[in-house]
Amino acid sequence: MYGFTATVTDTFDVAVQRVTEALKVEGFGVLTEIDVQATMKKKLDIDQRPYKILGACNPKLAHQAIEAEPDIGLLLPCNVIVREAEDGSVVVGFMNPATVLGLVQRPELESLGAEVLSRMERVRDALVA
Repeated sequence: MYGFTATVTDTFDVAVQRVTEALKVEGFGVLTEIDVQATMKKKLDIDQRPYKILGACNPKLAHQAIEAEPDIGLLLPCNVIVREAEDGSVVVGFMNPATVLGLVQRPELESLGAEVLSRMERVRDALVA
């Protein structure tokens, strides 16, 4: 399982705002925000539904991961997507950090991945509560 999702009742823009706020509660900032819809329109002249990729990072946890494995930056930050589905609902998807950090097969990163997963699950739960 490389990720997990939740469907929210918010509009797209409100969902992006709420996800960003819920991430902050868990110690994450959004380092990058990629507007896939705008990029596809600009680069390929394709119209598609709203879709954003948020690159979330918890500096303390990222530092621990980098100290344990300097090349771990290849697997960071934790991506969170907000997208509008065909039926107009808004879906928030989370990268599963336990799965991603588990690729390195180092016990200290596996426990860190479990910690980050727990925080991401709390973000998801806050959005659907």
